[in-house]
Amino acid sequence: MHYVIVDIETTGGNPKSSKITEIAMFKHDGNEIIDQYETLVNPEMPIPEFIVSLTGISDQMVANAPKFHEVAKQIVEFTEDCVFVAHNVSFDYGVIRHEFRKLGFDFRRKNLCTVVASRKLLPGFDSYSLGKLTRNLGIELIGRHRAGGDAFATAKLFSLLIQKSEEKLTALINEDLNPKILHPNLDLAELEEIPDRVGVYKFYNEFNQLIYVGRSKYIRRRIDQHLKNNKQAKGEALLKEITRVEYVLTGSEFISIMVENELLKMHQPSHNPPVRKTRYSHGLYHYKDERGYIRLYIGLTSKVNEEPLIGFVSKKDATTQLDHWIEKFQLCQKLCDVQSSNLPCSLYTVKECRGACIQEEAVEFYNLRAEELIDELTGSKERFYVIENGRQKGEKSLVLFEGGEIIGYGYVPFHFQYSPIEKWKKYIEITNEKQDRDTLTLLRSYLKSNSQISVIRF
Repeated sequence: MHYVIVDIETTGGNPKSSKITEIAMFKHDGNEIIDQYETLVNPEMPIPEFIVSLTGISDQMVANAPKFHEVAKQIVEFTEDCVFVAHNVSFDYGVIRHEFRKLGFDFRRKNLCTVVASRKLLPGFDSYSLGKLTRNLGIELIGRHRAGGDAFATAKLFSLLIQKSEEKLTALINEDLNPKILHPNLDLAELEEIPDRVGVYKFYNEFNQLIYVGRSKYIRRRIDQHLKNNKQAKGEALLKEITRVEYVLTGSEFISIMVENELLKMHQPSHNPPVRKTRYSHGLYHYKDERGYIRLYIGLTSKVNEEPLIGFVSKKDATTQLDHWIEKFQLCQKLCDVQSSNLPCSLYTVKECRGACIQEEAVEFYNLRAEELIDELTGSKERFYVIENGRQKGEKSLVLFEGGEIIGYGYVPFHFQYSPIEKWKKYIEITNEKQDRDTLTLLRSYLKSNSQISVIRF
């Protein structure tokens, strides 16, 4: 396998608007550098002063240099059948692909990022910037912020990485899209415009039917993974049907969960697994017995035809948590279906149960504590907003929880969180349907595992 280590200098930091001013490429056979190519490039636009100060490349230097279209053929030929390697490959590869798209050519190569590879194979450094990393590794970098110097140092770094573990390194190679296995009506240029942010994505077929829904913190990367997944029959079948991709940015991961759940229930997309009644195998349920005591029990969600107070992924998890609540709220083991003998529960003998198991404690007093647990699990007396990032800078997302239900969500300007809370609700879009207990359980789990999220109770 051959690799081409690439570095470019540009007029700016945006792959879509930057123009190349210099490109350097070193071909590597897995053992050593075997060829190289380097040239200045006329960007056909003025080079900003701060870029001139950074790189030393001025308008005068590139005035007589070839334009990109004049070196495009050499780039194609030099990189053919090679893995495209760069330090922060998404930038270099993105700029070059964008330049080729303007020429009407779809430039695609397998690619590898030496930043990602270094983090995996050389852990423990404070910084993985090219300058600091090469200095810490003893790699000489002559001509920083010039394509030739940076590319040669990256090539030296690449040699070190492949010596460290060729198997682990090659596992990090990104397969690029293969247009031949995709539906001919899928517009690949539109896919390039999808942002790599939190949201929900939707795949449609040629009959405008929604065939798949997914969500991710990085939807562009996730969509790319789908489109490159042609190694299994199911993945290949999906790829052949996709003619259009739509997306919804949510800013909030939890809002993306809500949006995905709603779309799955509404459309039942053919390539998604069937929507199950619940994602939890066991649940905590309650009822009142003939004496009026509130009784709790763990049941299989597949057999109990009602919403549980809370769901669990296993009976062991459910039992462990129920034992905790019995202790916290001083509940009776028999009334929680933990013990079934006719004798008083074992907690009564150590004076940790107040005797509801033998009707020694009045119903109303016992039920007060049981209801306190139920209120805690359902949140029926809670009212709060969950505040997270919005879909763009200067915006925040809101999720409103009230009366044991998720009422809806919305977006407000960043500064709006400092306004009176009673004004917030007008920004909330009411959800189309009542959220099931799974979604409420997910919200609590989400908040517990993301303690930095702002929760405003009122």
